[in-house]
Amino acid sequence: MANVDIHAHEEVHAHDHHEDHDHHGDKYQSNFITTYIFSQDHKMIAKQFLITGIFWAFIGAAMSIVFRLQLGFPEESMAWLKPILGKWIVLNDAGMGTLDPEFYYALVTMHGTILVFFVLTAGLSGTFSNLLIPLQIGARDMASPFLNMLSYWFFFLAGAIMFSSLFLSTGPFAGGWTAYPPLSALPQAMSGSGAGMTLFGVSLIFFVVSVLLGGMNYITTVLNLRTKGMTMWRMPLTIWAFLVTAILGLLSFPVLVSGILLLIFDRSMGTSFYLSEIFIQGSALDRVGGSPILFQHLFWFLGHPEVYIIIVPAFGLVSEVMSVHARKPIFGYKAMVYSILAIAFLSFIVWAHHMFMAGVNPFISNIFVLFTLIIAVPSAVKVFNWIGTLYGANIRFNTAMLFSIGFVSMFISGGLTGIFLGNSAIDIPLHDTYFVVAHFHIVMGIAAFFGMFCGIYHWFPLMFARYMNETLGKIHFWGTLIGAYAIFWPMHYIGMAGVPRRYYTFANFEAFNTFAPINMFISTAAIIVFGLQILFIINFFYSIFKGKVRTEKNPYGANTLEWTAPVHAGHGNWPGAIPHVHRWAYDYGKDGIEFIPQTVPLKEGEKDMGAH
Repeated sequence: MANVDIHAHEEVHAHDHHEDHDHHGDKYQSNFITTYIFSQDHKMIAKQFLITGIFWAFIGAAMSIVFRLQLGFPEESMAWLKPILGKWIVLNDAGMGTLDPEFYYALVTMHGTILVFFVLTAGLSGTFSNLLIPLQIGARDMASPFLNMLSYWFFFLAGAIMFSSLFLSTGPFAGGWTAYPPLSALPQAMSGSGAGMTLFGVSLIFFVVSVLLGGMNYITTVLNLRTKGMTMWRMPLTIWAFLVTAILGLLSFPVLVSGILLLIFDRSMGTSFYLSEIFIQGSALDRVGGSPILFQHLFWFLGHPEVYIIIVPAFGLVSEVMSVHARKPIFGYKAMVYSILAIAFLSFIVWAHHMFMAGVNPFISNIFVLFTLIIAVPSAVKVFNWIGTLYGANIRFNTAMLFSIGFVSMFISGGLTGIFLGNSAIDIPLHDTYFVVAHFHIVMGIAAFFGMFCGIYHWFPLMFARYMNETLGKIHFWGTLIGAYAIFWPMHYIGMAGVPRRYYTFANFEAFNTFAPINMFISTAAIIVFGLQILFIINFFYSIFKGKVRTEKNPYGANTLEWTAPVHAGHGNWPGAIPHVHRWAYDYGKDGIEFIPQTVPLKEGEKDMGAH
């Protein structure tokens, strides 16, 4: 009886909510500014996150091309970049241009920060959590559309502050994206440690505000605004992924703020949280009692959950796209949910595997080794379930599906090397070599990008009511897949040979300089892959205005609720009543029927796979 009352209340609430949104929809869409700039419609905010993320991805990738030119072609003149980079290209007497060594480190620092935070956190999670949570659970909008709008603008402000640091005369912060002290704690440590580091810290604090506002909204919306019949076990895996990601962010990002605040105290107020017995140019500073290891603990307590904040949304996107285009139910739905929850829990107790070289007690290290290796188990469950979904499937090899399969390939090959690095005895000789660079770029960078591309190609018609060009999409996929392996696979070998990361040049190291041809090959592959991403950007923006028009509500024959909304859905998503849900999201190929949407009632005696 209680259930009946709850559902009746929900229907009344949904009706009121709908009328309220219809009323406000007119107000919000009354002019250009409230429709496209300060929009409170979750679909428009998703587009804002996506387009801003694409801008930042281009900037971050362009930076990597500049420092790869330095690594791959150290003898070549870079004078042609002087109109863009100004004083950071140093001309010698012969007119040869070389990259300023400190600016090289600034590029590496900015590249990492931009890609990790602004693209793969905000761009990925901000886009698809906003777009899909209300549509897939049957809600008019987020729980708080106003806070949702603020979350984007705090992200935009964080990006603007970080971008402005690129134009400082002393340069942006150059102490690595992890911002370890003392380089980050002492303004006089290097030129980028002054105003550049100040802007870096302020930018990240605004960014965390954005993440927290968004995360609270996502969690509240999923828990409180599901339509009638949408139990937790009927939610698509995308929603589970976004929910868990939001919880991870809410619990871990405040720790980064505390770490940065202590840095600000050390920089500006003479405290010694991270500093002790520091000498600069031969003179001792009056700072004792602090420990830079404290910052490492605070940073990596965020930093390891951050890896999963990036990759878990991709898990959800890939699972959904794979099931739709394989025309099969997702294999092991509940195992997939439990594995996401297990990964989220374990991600909080493995942070010190980043610190095996920091003087951590070896017995403590053993505990972190154990949990790090255990986290491979739920990850493997997901991989086997994706392979189980593909096995015997009637696969549509469109671009979205290709990227989802490519994601699984990247996740396996990048994840396996994590088992090496998770073992402290093996990590010690491999630490700070190109092996580490190869591992985390494949498993966290490229794999997450593949998840993001798979989501963009699949849900582009939902966002823009047009389709992206499939031929260009397939060129983008195959070129990026082959190119990404060409960039990062050789790095494993030079890493095992001991070649260290973060070196500006290897010219003075005979042992390392023997790998110059490999560095040249990697840099060439990076330039080609960058060109393919420009092809993607052209395809993306051209298709917004000139792509093939979407006329069908449900072009893929999918079961989830977002394909029940009108092609040009207004603010509020459904013009009439919100659809009700009667079954889980993965009834494909059941009883001889190709697909059965969630809105179709169960037949008498039919079992719902999502029933708990």
